[in-house]
Amino acid sequence: VQLLESGGGPVETGASLRLACTVSGLIVSAYSMGWFRQAPGKERVFVAAISRNGIVTEYRDSVKGRFTISRDDAKSTVFLRMDSLKPEDTAAYYCAARYTDYFDDIGRTSDSYDVWGQGTQVTVSS
Repeated sequence: VQLLESGGGPVETGASLRLACTVSGLIVSAYSMGWFRQAPGKERVFVAAISRNGIVTEYRDSVKGRFTISRDDAKSTVFLRMDSLKPEDTAAYYCAARYTDYFDDIGRTSDSYDVWGQGTQVTVSS
């Protein structure tokens, strides 16, 4: 089982990035998916999540209206579109998968996820 994040990098304030999480070794349609981030010296925090059916999404308050999570199960990939990036968005971003029997279920805490990727770094300069 592998979750592989990509799309991170250094950008300037106001720029956009699209992160991708490619999943292999599991049936992604059986999992709700989430993105978390961890800034240097800080704990890992929830960023966004999407349900199995793609209908239910949730975001941390500081990214609402700027970030969009989506999924393409045919490609076993989950995306995080990030617009209007700010220096405080600088962090390592991690993709995670949460097995669930429910199509509209999402997870909001790290311990509710079963599988994690290695992360991709996003650095936003002012």
